Amino acid sequence: MSQPADDTVTAIRQCLDALQPESVDVLDESGKHIGHPGARDGGHYQVIVVAKAFAGCNRMARHRMVYSALSPLMTGRIHALSIKALSPDEF
Repeated sequence: MSQPADDTVTAIRQCLDALQPESVDVLDESGKHIGHPGARDGGHYQVIVVAKAFAGCNRMARHRMVYSALSPLMTGRIHALSIKALSPDEF
């Protein structure tokens, strides 16, 4: 049974709290993917995360940190994820 999108957005925010972000924006883009086979097994989301934890890290390391924080949601609740991970100096 799929979770309502609002619940997933809240869950994404809660999971990303592990990175102690200065800001988090979560955009549910699932509506753009109606009819897409993967849309049945989770939503499509975009996250913009600003955190000191990203300072000095390359893009790949930042994405790994975000995926690690969101790992409980990656099976069943998130099908696709677009990530913008910035340090405060880059924001």
